Amino acid sequence: MNNRVAGRVAAMSGAALAMALAATPAHAEKIANSYICVFKKDRVAKDEVSGRANAMARAHGGAVKFVYKNTIRGFAANMSEQAVTAMRRANPTIAYCEQDQVANAIGVAGKGKPGGGTAPAQFTPWGVGRVFGGTIDSSTKTAWIIDSGIDPTHPDLNVDPGRSKDFTGSRSGWKDENGHGSHVAGTVGAKDNEIGVIGVAPNAKVVAVRVLDRRGSGSYSGVIAGVEYVAANGKSGEVANMSLGGPVSQALDDAVLAAASVVKFALAAGNETDDYHNHSPARAGGVSASDNVFTVSASTKTDSLASFSNFGTGIAWAEPGVQVESTYKDGGYATLSGTSMASPHLAGLMLLGTVTSGGTISGDPDGEPDKIGVK
Repeated sequence: MNNRVAGRVAAMSGAALAMALAATPAHAEKIANSYICVFKKDRVAKDEVSGRANAMARAHGGAVKFVYKNTIRGFAANMSEQAVTAMRRANPTIAYCEQDQVANAIGVAGKGKPGGGTAPAQFTPWGVGRVFGGTIDSSTKTAWIIDSGIDPTHPDLNVDPGRSKDFTGSRSGWKDENGHGSHVAGTVGAKDNEIGVIGVAPNAKVVAVRVLDRRGSGSYSGVIAGVEYVAANGKSGEVANMSLGGPVSQALDDAVLAAASVVKFALAAGNETDDYHNHSPARAGGVSASDNVFTVSASTKTDSLASFSNFGTGIAWAEPGVQVESTYKDGGYATLSGTSMASPHLAGLMLLGTVTSGGTISGDPDGEPDKIGVK
């Protein structure tokens, strides 16, 4: 823990400290014998990627897991470090390879409530109210939720089963077994239907792109596969939300930036009380000149930077991220905290149209206060 973090932790109340620590994802890890390799685009055509990837991997004892051709041109394969080194040496068309890493959901502090029985009467969550959302029917809009899946039968969510897909290999398919993805989806577009909560862009179609397991963890290779799927199937005017991440990955950042030519992306800044440039895909919002990629920090009910939120120059928006009420797995509801909860507020706003400033937050250590995005 660095001095800045230690100082902020010492100033927290016991409840706030517990919430901040719970909202911090587990330390990300390298995944043994799993690598992501990216071709030089001027050397390998899009329709050549699959053939070349499989031939190269097989020649060095590897097995391809994913092929990418709509974002980065490359592949992920199970193979040893020595085999990857030999493969790169034998194939100058490969620009770089990086070891696969663990991705985590960002923000799980709080408690969920099981579904069943009489659904609660509808109310507007404080965050949705703060950004002036929840008033415009968005049933013709689509949000891609790259996360732990979505509850397929939640009465408060307009789920698109036809386009939803799993990249974890779960026997439950794209169904949310964690709760995180369902919570994110509800903040974006929970229905205006007299029960539960209402989303920023009510009634929006939410597509589950499941890349995280029941523990809220996944691989960067699987996350890139999810981004690849959105790039191949998304349309202009649609929005993707990524409330997940970990350490730096050039391949993941490059995939997000490429997919942003198709749909807009909202990225959670992270919960480490750290500069977001040290984390992917969060840092993709800071290195892009595109207006389609936005990294989001978390604000409190008093419009200050949340104690756990990452920060840094280049973050344009802060959205509500503390004690956010939304939908949950198994037809339930939950109150959670994290930049994971902040990012979908911006995703919903982008579905509604142009995002405007509703003021700036206080307590931002980078000296560049983030704007609170509103309708």
